[in-house]
Amino acid sequence: MAVFVKAADLGSFAAAADALDLSGPMVGKHVRFLEQRLGVRLINRTTRRQSLTEFGRAYYDRCRSVLAEAEAADALAAEQLSEPRGKLRVTMPVLFGRRCVAPVLLELAGRHPQLELDLSFSDSLTELSDGGFDLAIRTGTLQDKAGLIARRIARQRMIVCASPSYLATHGTPREIEDIGKHQAILYGRSGHASPWLFPRDDQPPMQLMPVSRFRLDDLDAIADAAAAGMGVAWLPYWLVRERIQAGALVPLLPNQTGFLYDGYALWLQAPYLPLKVRLAVDALAAALPGLMT
Repeated sequence: MAVFVKAADLGSFAAAADALDLSGPMVGKHVRFLEQRLGVRLINRTTRRQSLTEFGRAYYDRCRSVLAEAEAADALAAEQLSEPRGKLRVTMPVLFGRRCVAPVLLELAGRHPQLELDLSFSDSLTELSDGGFDLAIRTGTLQDKAGLIARRIARQRMIVCASPSYLATHGTPREIEDIGKHQAILYGRSGHASPWLFPRDDQPPMQLMPVSRFRLDDLDAIADAAAAGMGVAWLPYWLVRERIQAGALVPLLPNQTGFLYDGYALWLQAPYLPLKVRLAVDALAAALPGLMT
């Protein structure tokens, strides 16, 4: 099959022989063997030119797919015996990437000296193919897109919190309905604020848009504003864990289950997953759940 495909690609047996380091007659012998086994002509040959038959064209397309799969399998086997190497390009959200994803990838690179990292931090949704990225890290609901593979690597638990000074002045909300009586600090981007979500049994999550005069497009800044007593905030637990431990923030609604935002690693569908990508995804899936709790 490889000889036949090379002869079709280069347009002559002589050119295929040079490329494959074979003799011209040996190339012809391989093609004739295929034709005899299949019982049909693959290439029309004259003294001046050669061309694929109609069946030969269809068979050529299938052969290329088979050979690509075989090469991918060989590459996969070879990678199992080698170290990850080369550049790994990853795009990720700014805050989640900087605080959670990047430390895991940097630790991975520290264990594999031949692995290079090219990390891009952006909250805009960059297409994998457009940016030449090997991996994209995304949080929240994914849109179905052909040609993409996704693996969940983390679950971010959202909590409602406020500072002790705010609660001393305005009281402590006990139920979700109480939040409407309080000043909230909302996350918003491009003029649109995101509702707060609360899970419900066997139903879609409850969406709540609290009253607010503060709208910020950075979660870390929202946590700072909440710690300064400016209002109630809905934030990932991993982001405010240290502030809670230090007493700067107090978690609220203890009887309410926190909404879980899923985090995913996405990559382009391919015959096989390069070792550098597989190791990165495995490392994130192993490390991030511990960072989220």
